[in-house]
Amino acid sequence: MTRLHDLLPADWQAVLSREFEQEYFHRLEDFLAEETAARTIFPPREDIFRAFRLTPYRQAKVLLLGQDPYHDHGQAQGLCFSVPEGVRPPPSLRNMYKEMASDLDLAPPAGGNLEFWAEQGILLLNACLTVRAHQPLSHRKKGWEIFTDAVIAALSRRQEPLIFVLWGNYAAAKEKLIDAERHFILKSAHPSPLSASRGFFGSRPYSRINARLQQLGRTPIIWSYNQPAPVRQPEFGF
Repeated sequence: MTRLHDLLPADWQAVLSREFEQEYFHRLEDFLAEETAARTIFPPREDIFRAFRLTPYRQAKVLLLGQDPYHDHGQAQGLCFSVPEGVRPPPSLRNMYKEMASDLDLAPPAGGNLEFWAEQGILLLNACLTVRAHQPLSHRKKGWEIFTDAVIAALSRRQEPLIFVLWGNYAAAKEKLIDAERHFILKSAHPSPLSASRGFFGSRPYSRINARLQQLGRTPIIWSYNQPAPVRQPEFGF
């Protein structure tokens, strides 16, 4: 079987190479091998690092942090909050779309596949990259959090400013990994049905992200296929 880190694209492998020799990463590989042999885990192995394939290290403009992959069949695809074409958007994503409509007066995408966000430079990262079928948070504290903390720290070390989107208390705890002097941190409540009304609705993340990108001279995000294409800004070598 291909080693876990070999599934990462080359640019991310170079950035994260120190992690692959750490004891926690070897334990994580062993754990995933045991889980795969005995149980169903999501997403499929080839999609574990899909977010990294769609958003190269140097092209990342925004990091959106989730916690855990979807745990039912046909949902997880390696991108936080996103589901494949033809799958009904889960509740958190539906609330994200409600806020999009309020923020931008924009009809949301018809489905829940957010690959087109990732291809524009949004790293759709979960803190844990795998989960056991039908058991949310079942792969917590197995090593993934150490690895994805290293991802956040690696992005924070970049000289080019990024936007870090931290929704909910779990994500907000990662703020300590980010150089707030260089990067922009956008925090609010989580879009889940339990907390969206306590500070996610009305937070206007989409317009705030695009306003900051424009300040940085970067091309704004097209959030929906129904949105007119923005005027392309020079990327200043990012």
